[in-house]
Amino acid sequence: MAAWKKVIRREDWEKKLNDVRIRKEDMNKLVMNFLVTEGYVDAAEKFRIESGAEPEIDLATITDRMAVKKAVQCGNVEDAIEKVNDLNPEILDTNPQLFFHLQQQRLIELIRNGKVEEALEFAQEELAPWGEENQSFLAELERTVALLAFEDVSNCPVRDLLDISQRLKTANEVNAAILTSQSHEKDPKLPNLLKMLLWAQDQLDEKAAYPRINDLSTAMLEDPPI
Repeated sequence: MAAWKKVIRREDWEKKLNDVRIRKEDMNKLVMNFLVTEGYVDAAEKFRIESGAEPEIDLATITDRMAVKKAVQCGNVEDAIEKVNDLNPEILDTNPQLFFHLQQQRLIELIRNGKVEEALEFAQEELAPWGEENQSFLAELERTVALLAFEDVSNCPVRDLLDISQRLKTANEVNAAILTSQSHEKDPKLPNLLKMLLWAQDQLDEKAAYPRINDLSTAMLEDPPI
């Protein structure tokens, strides 16, 4: 170990940690924020009863939001669009990028299902006008239509568009837009706090040797190598 680093003993480090006072109410709010944002409606309801922590939005809206997300993840994009409009028509009216990405996902699903003629017609009638007005949309459209040029998509350089990860990407974008429309953060606070913890530890590593948390799943302190 480098001689210039300060060594902090476990008992001293644990004392410093124990001196930090965090209200249980604040911890409960963090947990509730995570459950609501990630869509765990049943867990959120149980946690509300057990902890007394009130969610920032109506829990009933979580079910509707998760139905939209699930529809996109299953490739039922038209159904997802209808559900979004039922929730709040302004979400798509005020977010052209989101609407384009949903339409793009519809095109991808048509191509996935081998509906070539329908895909070409849909691209020309529904997506081409967007590309004429926005170069970024045009590039995404051209990339998507390129799937039709390959009989074997395994050889296609844009085959990633047919991966489940593409559906998840679109579903997460819709989920974030719905949360924003409800004046709720689109990302849960807890993961960001954990990222800050890791960053702070990395910064401290340069100056001191101390018991650190290496496994976030257990949050156990591990003594530094001597």
